[in-house]
Amino acid sequence: MVFILVGTVLYVVLGGADFGAPIWQVTAGRGELAERIREHAHKSMAPVWEANHVWLIFVLTVLWTAYPSAFGSLASTLAVALTAAAIGIIVRGAAYALRSGTASAKELKSIDMASALSSVLAPFALGAAVGGIASGRVPVGNAAGHLWSSWLNPTSVAIGLIAVAASVYMAAVFLAADARRAGDEELGEAFRMRVLLAGAVAGPLALAGLVVLHGDAYRIYHRLVDGPGLPALIVSIAAGVVTLALTVARRHEPARYSAGLAVAGIVAGWALAQRPELLPGLTVQEAAAPRSTQIAVIIAVIGGGAILFPSLALLFRLTLTGGLGEGGAADWTGTGARGRLRLLEASRVGLLGRVAGALLIAGIGLVNVAEAEWAHVLGAAAFIGCIAVGAAALAPLAAGADEVDSG
Repeated sequence: MVFILVGTVLYVVLGGADFGAPIWQVTAGRGELAERIREHAHKSMAPVWEANHVWLIFVLTVLWTAYPSAFGSLASTLAVALTAAAIGIIVRGAAYALRSGTASAKELKSIDMASALSSVLAPFALGAAVGGIASGRVPVGNAAGHLWSSWLNPTSVAIGLIAVAASVYMAAVFLAADARRAGDEELGEAFRMRVLLAGAVAGPLALAGLVVLHGDAYRIYHRLVDGPGLPALIVSIAAGVVTLALTVARRHEPARYSAGLAVAGIVAGWALAQRPELLPGLTVQEAAAPRSTQIAVIIAVIGGGAILFPSLALLFRLTLTGGLGEGGAADWTGTGARGRLRLLEASRVGLLGRVAGALLIAGIGLVNVAEAEWAHVLGAAAFIGCIAVGAAALAPLAAGADEVDSG
């Protein structure tokens, strides 16, 4: 469940910024500055927009595997909301890919509008689905809840609107920091004002959401303002205030992280207020898959993280430092091509090393912690794979040593 919550935070922060960017594009207005705002919003998200949505896939996969009965109940009762969110995500991705191929201003405007509408639909639908869970409108069972009122109710609408406002807010924070990093003071100032505007809307909207919870989901409200969720709520409010203060002071880079902390506080507060129930009458422990499956999921996440996280960290480090900006890449001809080949070769060796480490983690966990016979068989296979992949990773190093000796 911790993995699911961490993945949720990362998706709300990173995917939310991706959804918020098109809304700033269509509201930029006219003129030279407006065109620069639209281009900046498009290019700033270019290196990471696909990676951002990995976290939603991660959350759904872990939830499906670790809590199958809860996932089945959620996916069936909230089928309409989840389908609407999927449509929004698909249209958003398609619009992003098609934008660079437009042939006229009219086509560009149509693409941007489709992107913005889908960027409102997806976070609203996902937030509305969360509202259905928080308000207890998703009972246990296959399609046991109402297909419409489960996600079209006061709590769902409030959380859906908060999700949209948070996406717009996160996008403004990220785009302001990117503009400052690029040395464009005019763009940075334009997005600074948008951060303050979005914060002035998102903050009161979040407080209004508490009023809605009081009348429609009192258990969550009580545990959030006078129970285990209160510390997280305080952290979220404090982080939001700090973000606005940093924005006023034009400290946009640290504002990224305080804004992310504010979102993390909201998710943590909801989780603490919701526990121990996952769905009405169904606790997290009762919904859990068998112990061997849970162990396999934990090992898979840790082992997969050993492969994936270094690549994601490199991607975001290059993005935040401007290493993926225009002119930052070497030419594909001559020395540039040879440099890229050397980089790919080094990356291959590093990847093989991480895969070998992941297989070692899987083998140790499946053989020593899991109890099922199938887990032990998989663990033994992971050890064999670790040896094979490790040998492949070390082969180039051994070849390099032989060349040195022969030289």
